[in-house]
This record gives sequence, structure tokens and C-alpha cells, in this order.
Amino acid sequence: MGRGAPVVTRALRAAVVPLALIGLTSLAGVVLGRVYAGDLLTRLVIGAAVGSVLVSVAARRLPSWLVAPVSVAAMAGWTLLSLRLAASRADLPGSLLEVTSDAARNGIPRLLTAMIPVEPTPDTVLVPVVAAWLAGLAGAEVALRTGRVLLGYLPAAGLYAAALYVVGPNAEPALGPTLAFVAVAAVGLAVPAGVTPASGDPSADLAPGVRAAVRLRLAVSSALGVALVVGLVALLGPVVAAQVDGRPVDPRRYVEPPQVQSLDENPLIRISGWALHPEQKLLDVSTLPSDVPAGDAAPAADGGDRPRIRLAVLSDYDGVTWRVGASYRNAGRILPATTPARDSTVQTVRQQITVAELSGRLLPAVATPREVSGARVAYDPATGTLIRPEGLAPGLRYTVTSVRERPDTNLLTTANVPAGDEVARVLRVADGVPDTLRRLATQLAEENGAPYARALTIEQFLAEHYRVVADAPSGHAYPNLGFFLFGPRNAGGQEGTSEQFAAAFAVLGRLSGLPTRVVVGFRSTGQGPVRAGDAYAWPEVLFDGLGWVPFDPLPRPNEEPRPVEEDFRPTPEDPPPSEAPAPTVEPTASSDPVAAPAGPPVDGGLSTPVLVAGGGGGLLLVVGALLLTLLAMRRSLTRDRLVRGDPGQRVAGAWREVTDALRLAGRPVGDDLTATEVAGYARQALADARALRTGGGPSAPDGVTGTGDGAAAAGSPDGVDELAVLLNEVGFAPGAVTPDQAVRAAEMATGYVATLRSARPWWRRLLWSIHPSPLRRARRPAR
Repeated sequence: MGRGAPVVTRALRAAVVPLALIGLTSLAGVVLGRVYAGDLLTRLVIGAAVGSVLVSVAARRLPSWLVAPVSVAAMAGWTLLSLRLAASRADLPGSLLEVTSDAARNGIPRLLTAMIPVEPTPDTVLVPVVAAWLAGLAGAEVALRTGRVLLGYLPAAGLYAAALYVVGPNAEPALGPTLAFVAVAAVGLAVPAGVTPASGDPSADLAPGVRAAVRLRLAVSSALGVALVVGLVALLGPVVAAQVDGRPVDPRRYVEPPQVQSLDENPLIRISGWALHPEQKLLDVSTLPSDVPAGDAAPAADGGDRPRIRLAVLSDYDGVTWRVGASYRNAGRILPATTPARDSTVQTVRQQITVAELSGRLLPAVATPREVSGARVAYDPATGTLIRPEGLAPGLRYTVTSVRERPDTNLLTTANVPAGDEVARVLRVADGVPDTLRRLATQLAEENGAPYARALTIEQFLAEHYRVVADAPSGHAYPNLGFFLFGPRNAGGQEGTSEQFAAAFAVLGRLSGLPTRVVVGFRSTGQGPVRAGDAYAWPEVLFDGLGWVPFDPLPRPNEEPRPVEEDFRPTPEDPPPSEAPAPTVEPTASSDPVAAPAGPPVDGGLSTPVLVAGGGGGLLLVVGALLLTLLAMRRSLTRDRLVRGDPGQRVAGAWREVTDALRLAGRPVGDDLTATEVAGYARQALADARALRTGGGPSAPDGVTGTGDGAAAAGSPDGVDELAVLLNEVGFAPGAVTPDQAVRAAEMATGYVATLRSARPWWRRLLWSIHPSPLRRARRPAR
């Protein structure tokens, strides 16, 4: 029994250092596992630590140059087993060779761009497993073969520090594992370095005196080692504790996350292209039974209320285009969960989607995805959208399990909308908003104080006044939205695709104080193909406690839209709309050279001649001269408006001839009306004059009935509409009007004025050409 005790003691001492190395390396896996989903990563790292140290212990009798190849071969086997386990757990497609090759190419960037918690997939476990094995191999060779235990701890300590750095601020401070690391290291240092399985007790064959001296020396060395560790802990402890509340550096900020292509940054512009090819097959969808118990979620919809398939969420608008602006992170099969809104109905939807001809990187899914299998994805938690970094390919098949929330409509009516910096992004209105958009938003919001009522009013206004057409051009910049909302119908205004409806709702909503965004996706029955004609866009509004609520501003089928002019007529005191500058366009100084100097004779030319004449003959002479002067000035003004200047100025001058004619006919128009409204007003004035003329006197001439020559044809209502279109073109695209169009504008204005004048009584026709009102208005400075 006496002989066996030293043997047992030597065996225990020989096992302490390898166990300490295994413990230190495994603790690095414990620290890193805090940002992983589940415990698979921790178990794989512990396996690598055990395997690497045991291989070194078993190969101690081998030459040192042979240990590394043997250990690396064992590492390859454990790594392949780890990758296979991770791929099987994540349900990733592909062979083991494909999975290993992809993980070797993308392991480090995907680990640093992965979403927290990190899914233990082959590319996110490869680097930790290999690093743990190499750290165990290096530490075991240094500590066991050379006897330098403290030096052998360095690889494990470096691995532990790297794990802390990778975790960064994404987990709680690792105080427990750190204390355990120090304790395990101290235990390993307490064992004399010379006690190894190969050498045995170095003092066994020495004389008793020498043996005692050696043991004393070893005890002193061990005590000094422990004292050194304790001293370092006491010295560095306060410094480390002071940094506990500090925020560690996150290495993810140095690595660029997965990005979408430019085509995917604004998929809203693809709506019009898809609408022109409605039969193009983009996806195949199959709704699968849900595994969620019936008491936990509502059954999947199988009637008319099918969940939308969402492609992208666009939150940023700069006045020209809507953009995704998302930050995607590599994600595993299980995606981060969010807390459902209060009193909302939760519906679990599980679909299998097969890609046909859809291109890009955006991955369609029902909102909000919680689990994705069959495809490697990156995820943006803020919007709940997915991308496939490698891009979509025909035949790609994946399964998505989503949680769809529908808020209680009773709570919507009294819900508020959030404000502040957190939602400033979805409340931001870019500079350059046209006045007409602001005034329309004000008109729609002025009688609706509650946010939900405001949103419903905007939705109903768009649905009741505009038409959906498949061939409408793409575009949602401010000028495009202005033309969509206020443009003349006979020129393509007041109609568009869902792109314009959703964008107009979102902009009007933000102008009304509602946080909005635009979503692009697809309609689906839940079974069968999804075609290009099923693509559309819809707006969403954010409500406090209820989340994002979708709205549908598209018109109902078989409902004829009402003209916008019936419900949107700005008040005169408001500024004129920017999209229709025609009523406020004034001739420039160069286009009216006669009117300015002619002012004094018009206003005060009567007094002096009358006094000088001293009789009736002189008075008649002066009056006749004045009338001739007015006639010449009026004709000069008309000539300057229609002939001089660039084409844009001539079109504006033609429009001024029309508005002056309406004023002379007793039907003045306000400066607050748009060109389209003025054109309608002019048509009505002409119709009223014709009716009055035909009912109260002799038959009207050809110009009145519209059956005469070209001038009469130009004076028809259609001519006024065409002139309004040209004026809008001048306002939106200066320099685009051609000289031929300016000549056409002059013909239309001249024809309309002649037609309207011919419908007046004979004495009013005489006064028409000498009335000074157009001269006085021409002298006003342009605003």
C-alpha cells in the first residue's frame, strides 16, 4: 500500500495540466456560445478542446515532428463531423463537400456579420472549432512536452480573449467564466512542471537530503507562481472591474454586411414593368399545415383574406425615389422573435415557395418570418425582410414560417402615432414638396384629428378619384406624383399603377403627421403560381402599440372615379399650386415693351386735353384719339404675347389671352385655380355664352357652333384643354416646348378668344378690343 500511494499521486499530478488545458480552451467556447442559438457551438468547441489535448497526450512517445500531422488529421475528422451536425440541424441543402467549401470561403465574414443570436451553421462553427483545436494542440505541446505550463496557457488565453472580442457588447459581461478561467489556470500552475507521466517524481532516486531540498525548491516555485497569479488578480482586478460598465467594441462594425443590388434597392420601379407582362411566372407557392397548436395561433387563412407575400419594405424617400435602406445580417434557420402587439390576432402561416423567373436578392415571404429552411438568408429585423446574398435562381425552393398579426380595429380608431427621433426616418418629408401636395394633405387632415381617421380619409380620397391602368409609366418623384394627382385626365393624369397610389398615400400621410412606409409584394391565393400581374405596392402606417397597419388606396372594381376638381378646390387666399403655374405666369418685361410706358396716358390722359379743348369738338377728338390708342396698345400686347419670346413665354402669353378673355366676358378666374380647373371653367363659360346667344337672338355664327373653319375649331373646348396641357409642360419641363407647339398655342388662344367674343352682344364686342383691363394686368409684376 505504501508503494501505491506515490504512483497514484504521480498519476493525479500528471492529469492536472491536461485537464486545465481542456478547461481553459472549453471556457472560450462557453464565452462565445453566449451569442449563439442553443448549445451546439459550445459542445463542438469542448469536443475540439478534449480531442486536441488527448491526441497530444497519447502521442507524447512519438517524435515531436509527427505529433502535428496526426493531430491535424484528427482535427479534420472532428471538423467534418461538426459541419455535418451543424448543416443537419440548420436543414441546409447541399453535399458535405459543398457545405465545407462554402464555409471555408465565407466563415469569418459570415461570423462577423451574423445576426445575434447566431445560428450554429457550418460557416459560423468552422472558425471556432478549428481555432479551439489549434489552441489545444499548441498549449498541450508547450506545457506537456517542454514542461512550461504558464507558456502553454497562452494559446488558450488568446482564444478566450478573441471570444470576448467577437461577442463584444452583444451579451452580458462574462464575469463567471472569467473567474473560472483564473481558477483553472491557478490549479494547473500549482502542479510542478516536472511531474509528467514520462519522468515520474524527479526526487525519487535522490539522497534524502537532496530530495528534501528539491521538494522545498519545487514548493517554493509553486507558491511563487500562485502568489504571482494572486498578485496580478489583485492588481488588475480593480482596473478590469472599472471597465465592466464600459461598452466593448463590436467588431461587426468593421465588416460590411450583405448588400442588395441596385435593382433591389428600389423594387417599386419594377411594378410598371411587371404590369406590362402580367403572365410572367415569378413564383410557385404552396401553403403547408402549421405545426403550432390551435390554441396558440389562428388557423392559416383559406378564404378571401389571404396574407400578402412581402418582397421589400421601403422607408426612405428623398423626393425622387423610395429606397429600402435596410441593414441585413446573416441569419440562420431561426429568426429573432418580436413581441406581438396587444390584443392582436396572431396567425401562423407556413409556405413553401419555389422561385421561377423572379430575379435579384430579395427573398419573398409572408410577414413576419420566424423560420426559414432550404436557403441561406440575411435578415433585417427592423423591416422583417429577407435577402439571399447569393441571389435568387430558378428552382430555388425554401420554406418560410411566418407570424402574421392583425390588430383590433376597435383599438385603431383611438390609437395615436409615435413621434420623436425613433420614428423620424418614417416621418421625414424631403425638401421641395409642391404646394398642391401640401394643400391637399391639409385639406384631407383638417377635419380628421384622429390619426386613423386621417389615414382612412387619404385612402378613400385616392380610391374614389383615381384610376388604375397597367400601362402607366413608372415614377414617384414629386413631379410624377403631382401629375398623377392633378394632371388632366385626357393627357394621362389621375391614373397610375399601385406604385403611384402607394407613394402618394405615403407622402400625403407624412405631410399629415403619419409615420408611413411603402411595401412591395404580391397577391397570392396560397396555392399555385404567382405571376407578374400579382405584384403591387401598398402603404403602411405605424400606430402606437399596434405596429404597422396596411392600407389599400386602390379603387374598387367597376367604380368610376370622380373628378378631383369636385373635392379639391383650394381657397383663394392660399398660394397657387406649383404644378399648375399657368394662372400665375406673368409675361416678362421683354415680352411687354409697350404696356409699361403706356400707363400714364391711360390713367391720366383725359384731364389736360379736355381742359385745353374747351368744347365738345375737342372732347370728341380727344376721345377718338384715346380709343385708337387703346386699340393699338391692345393689339400690340396680343402680338407681343403670341409672337415674341421663347416658345415657353409664347405659350404662357397665349394662356394670358384666354384668361383675359374670360375676364372681359364677365367670367374672371382666380389665381388659385390650376390650369385644368381653368380649362373646365373656360369650357363652361363658352357653353353658357352659346346657350344665351342662341336662345335670345339670331343664330350664332360658325365660330359659336363649332362648325366653322380652323379658327373656330381651335376655339373648341378641346383646344382649351390642349392649351392647358402645354402650359403644364412649360411649368414642369421648361425648354421642352417646341416652336411649332407655341404656334399651335397661339392659334388655339386666338380661336377661343374669337369664339367667346362672337357670342357676346354687338355693343360688348365693340368694347372688347379697347377695354383697358388687360393693359393694367400686364403692368403687374410677375409673382
